[in-house]
Amino acid sequence: MAGDWNTQIIEEFRANQGRVGGPFAGSELLLLTTTGARSGLPRTNPLAFIRDGDDIVVIASKAGAPTNPDWFHNLRANPEAILEIGTEMVRAIATPITEGPERDRLFAAVVEVMPGFAEYQEKTDRVIPVVKFTLH
Repeated sequence: MAGDWNTQIIEEFRANQGRVGGPFAGSELLLLTTTGARSGLPRTNPLAFIRDGDDIVVIASKAGAPTNPDWFHNLRANPEAILEIGTEMVRAIATPITEGPERDRLFAAVVEVMPGFAEYQEKTDRVIPVVKFTLH
């Protein structure tokens, strides 16, 4: 179950000041908390990220599934989110970028650091969105 998998990563992240082991050892992860589009409840997901200047960038890959992840749907309904990076918790506004040169530039920047995202794009017919978070 994805929920169980995510729960284990979230617990490990919080217990180890933002560091996790296993397949994510050495990767930069954050915890994204969104507001459920239908439920209105907080939803937390661990995600890989890169920095683009002062902004944080994540990819809505869902491992190359044919649909976007639930957290992406939540951000479209309510772009305010909380990011946990290491031991820091910050408020952010999400800007989904679904096409164009900025999406392509940011996607390429993520692939440069984490090549697996290119494989996810190859697995699906959808253009995988990029989300840029502006911290405030």
